[in-house]
Amino acid sequence: MSAAAIDAKALAAPSIAPNPWLIAIVVALASFMEVLDTTIANVALPYIAGGMGVSSDEASWVVTTYLVSNAIILTVSSFLARLLGRKTFFLTCLGIFTVSSILCGFAPNLNALLLFRILQGLGGGGMVPVAQSILADAFPPAKRGQAFAVFGVAVVVAPVVGPTLGGWLSDNLSWHWCFLINGPVGVFAIALIAAVLPAKNEAPKPQDAGFDFIGFMLVATFLGALEVMLDRGLEDDWFASPFIVTFAVICGSAFVLMIPWEMTRRNPMIDLRMVATRQFGACFLVMLATGAILLATTQFLPQLVQQDFGYTATWAGLVLSPGGLVTMTMMFVVGRLAAKVQPKYLIAAGALVVAASMYSMTSVYADLGFWFMARSRMLLGVGLPLIFVPIMAASYDGIPPDKTDQASALINAARNTGGSIGVSLVSNVLTHREQFHQSRLVEQVTPSSVQYQDTLQQVTNFFSAQGSSLAEAHSQAIQWIGQQVQNQASFLSYMDAFWVLMLISLCAVPLALTLRKVRLGGPMRAGH
Repeated sequence: MSAAAIDAKALAAPSIAPNPWLIAIVVALASFMEVLDTTIANVALPYIAGGMGVSSDEASWVVTTYLVSNAIILTVSSFLARLLGRKTFFLTCLGIFTVSSILCGFAPNLNALLLFRILQGLGGGGMVPVAQSILADAFPPAKRGQAFAVFGVAVVVAPVVGPTLGGWLSDNLSWHWCFLINGPVGVFAIALIAAVLPAKNEAPKPQDAGFDFIGFMLVATFLGALEVMLDRGLEDDWFASPFIVTFAVICGSAFVLMIPWEMTRRNPMIDLRMVATRQFGACFLVMLATGAILLATTQFLPQLVQQDFGYTATWAGLVLSPGGLVTMTMMFVVGRLAAKVQPKYLIAAGALVVAASMYSMTSVYADLGFWFMARSRMLLGVGLPLIFVPIMAASYDGIPPDKTDQASALINAARNTGGSIGVSLVSNVLTHREQFHQSRLVEQVTPSSVQYQDTLQQVTNFFSAQGSSLAEAHSQAIQWIGQQVQNQASFLSYMDAFWVLMLISLCAVPLALTLRKVRLGGPMRAGH
């Protein structure tokens, strides 16, 4: 038999395709690790600061450096995925992420830890957008909604698990395990992906040889400076700080230069024309809002119950857990609904449910119990999947096949940047509105007030009955009243913050309704 005949026979022989659900699980596992690390280190910062002998302000750079490097790599991930091939690029990113995670756990000082966190962000940032393209190739069009539901579980549930897992590891083991835990999981994921992920159609393309270096530098500078501003602004007193002013100028200059440069390139680093379209632009803005609400509520709800309700870190994490279970269940429900209902209606319904969840939290007060908080989070867990899964179908609709990797990168950049904007916005609302409410409440606490004198007398009598002397009881009563004023100001500031998040969610409703209809059950064109 001739060599040509053998080759023809080999080509004709059916190949054993890997199980697409196995691909979905291992790709989602890797994405879960990456998204988890955006929040897992937050609760470990006090432990890191104490263990390394640095201030809490210096330790907070552990979060900032990861977010900045994560944002930068997102801009170039689509180019590198086309150049190297998705499988090669994904495995490279996962390998860098795993090794740098282990190095973070063994970092001898803060400078080394920050360097390894930068590497970790660079490795992790490229995985999530490419994961979407891998899933789209692995599943037939009719099953892609369910595939993205599996991926959505990783992206939406991971930020919820992060604070709980990080707090438990820091309390019971050490902060090092917040990073070391990625080691064995990462090695396991690398082995599985190398074994089951096909490397078809992955040859580098000649048109990918050109790299828009100037565009990359402008986009990376803009996003990196923006992340620094958002993460450090409140701590450094915003524009009263020369540091923040410098980064604001850098961010604004890069943005102004980026637009004409990217609009006039044949192969730009980021195709801004996509963001300017009605369909993709609306999805981009909705994902910004979704990222803001997801990360802001995940960070500040545990803070609320610990600060004002006296919950431990473990119980604060448990407040989020029922919502995480609801989210996981709803992901698969919405995965099936996405094949029958237009994305625009599912997204609008999800935004309304999220708004209802935020509205329920605007009546928070001191006597509320665990299940009030948990139910609010469960309602949020119903709404977020109704936004997240359909937005995949809507955002890729009408995007040319050669632009889908870039669309993935932009959508994930919107989620990451939206999360940073949401956390920064809520932090500022809480800080400034608490000061405002406290100043207004103090106006009512005057020694000449009959109500104040009555309250002071009753509380003094209470402490006297507990065994304190009259002078001690009087001092304790004044302190107690001051504490109540501070607590009420805190509750009122959280109410204001939830009002803001509710309005952000409502803004997503008209944006969703502007989306055009897509062909249900057809190709989502999320990576070819």
